[in-house]
Amino acid sequence: MITKTLEKTKKLVFPVITSYLVDPIYPKQFKTYSKFKNEVNLYWEINKEYPNRLGKYLRPTLVRLIAESLGVTGKKVIQTASAMQMSEEWILISDDIEDNSDARRGKPTLHKMHGIELAINASDALETIMWKMIIDINDPKITDEFYKILMRTILGQAVEQIWTNKKEKITPEKYFFVADSKSAYYSIAGPIRLGAILGGSTKSQIDKLTDFGLHLGRCFQLVDDIIDIEQDKKEGKTTLVTTLGVEKVKELAKQEKEKAEKIFSTLKFLKQNKARKELKELTDFVLNRTN
Repeated sequence: MITKTLEKTKKLVFPVITSYLVDPIYPKQFKTYSKFKNEVNLYWEINKEYPNRLGKYLRPTLVRLIAESLGVTGKKVIQTASAMQMSEEWILISDDIEDNSDARRGKPTLHKMHGIELAINASDALETIMWKMIIDINDPKITDEFYKILMRTILGQAVEQIWTNKKEKITPEKYFFVADSKSAYYSIAGPIRLGAILGGSTKSQIDKLTDFGLHLGRCFQLVDDIIDIEQDKKEGKTTLVTTLGVEKVKELAKQEKEKAEKIFSTLKFLKQNKARKELKELTDFVLNRTN
């Protein structure tokens, strides 16, 4: 069932993303020359590479299901979910360059295909498009939340790189500082908060949903690190799994899972509708996945 839920989001979101992957209407003085058509086409081919690979769409699905479980549907929800997915596309390009990764979604990474310079340029283009998508939502609360999500994510990435450069030992406290930025907030709590804002939730309700997202996101990252342990070793990455061992991290993941499940059971303000049922299935998928 969870596959159908994710696929539904893709069908709603991908056409919106595609509609933005085009040149804007430039002033007549700055129209692109037809003689450089091949270069412009290659530029867009590179920009479209990651979006066209279609990831899991977990984050936009969380946006959609939270909003729908609060009784809100429509264009604004899908536009917000689309901007959330677009954020993942440019962030992944940057991550792959920093980690010098070889593959992404079953294919070579963008910088391995076209070089670091053009990959950075594509990341810049997709980030610019993402902000245009956010501006078109025309909601200051949504814009502000995106700003907070992305700033904390980028902060976490920077601090992780600082510690990596210094070859510092990763402690649980350091690990969760980074994981809370890149997974708990960006991957889970951020999309949940966006859905809650769209749904008109109260400050207290958003706070409870954020607590849920924090623990769900921590479990998400811990499980991710267990799954990716061999690849991380190959890339020379230090995670809590490589530091504490698989069994200890499994125990930490179990603790975060139990906290997330307990909080979810108290979210009575989420309507007992199809969206809540799908949200529960998605939560179970995140907590219990093995790949």
